[in-house]
Amino acid sequence: MNKTMQRMLFWSPRALTIIFAVFISIFALDVFNEGYDFWKTLLALAIHLIPTLVILLFLVVAWRWEWIGGIVFLILAVSYVVMVWGRFPVSVYFVISGPMVIISMLFFVNWKYRSEIRTK
Repeated sequence: MNKTMQRMLFWSPRALTIIFAVFISIFALDVFNEGYDFWKTLLALAIHLIPTLVILLFLVVAWRWEWIGGIVFLILAVSYVVMVWGRFPVSVYFVISGPMVIISMLFFVNWKYRSEIRTK
């Protein structure tokens, strides 16, 4: 495996997780349209950003132990589909769970080739 492929394999799940966290954070911005006062808006924003915080905490763990990232992001993807099944069109499941499945698979591949990637 060449050096470029090693870097891509190492950074792709991490970068995609950060991009996904930013994407999920966008949904928290709807609290500004609710007409709350400053403190209620701040509290609502903090509550809406909890999923982003959870994703970023899992990223911190997965950064060192890729297999945990693979398992956790797959569980998150399946859990989301199970919890909200029937509430949205199928495309919504692909938009939210799809990236988590891809991130999960990339962490598993990263874990499988860890010895090649981390070799100096």
